[in-house]
Amino acid sequence: MSDSSLATESKPVILDILPDFPISGPGCAMRIQQQIDLWLLAIEALELGASEYMLQTIQQLNLQEIVKNRIVLWRLRSTNPWRRSYARDTLNLEQAKALVIIASYRAKTLTVQIRQLLLAEQQMREKGLPVNCHFLLAEYLDQFRSHFSSRMNPRRAKVSIYLASEAELNELALSLLKQLLFCTGTTGMQRFWISLFDGEVA
Repeated sequence: MSDSSLATESKPVILDILPDFPISGPGCAMRIQQQIDLWLLAIEALELGASEYMLQTIQQLNLQEIVKNRIVLWRLRSTNPWRRSYARDTLNLEQAKALVIIASYRAKTLTVQIRQLLLAEQQMREKGLPVNCHFLLAEYLDQFRSHFSSRMNPRRAKVSIYLASEAELNELALSLLKQLLFCTGTTGMQRFWISLFDGEVA
């Protein structure tokens, strides 16, 4: 087993919750890797100690054969080409499934908080006020912008656009919240997963 492949020898049963899709090449598309990492970044902005909760979730769901420790989790997330620490590696299907399951389970525990923030966004927009006028929204958006700016590579064209515009970055953070809420509903995890492959499967 090569170190770069981050491969695993056994398949946790929980992965069967998500359907398999044929992927071209050695791993998932860069867009998929980027999207999964951004979901996890939004979760980190939502809760203090999110990384520790992710590791606990990995243990609870018996995913440690794929994500053995925090270093492996970091390496898997570094397949996001926007990252400063971009590993130039690819996620295989099982690794992508594991990360989506982790994101989905964490999002479910944060459902009430996510709903509160999206309701606050709606109220601010109805009043014609900037979204960061609401203190809970402002806290989430500040955290997200901080994580994004410290971890993403400003030399990437799209990253530089976001970093140049607080409003654009806020919109990204809010769109990720809506996607996370989507995955908390009935069969949400499966739809969350399938959405990654829209346009990817022939």
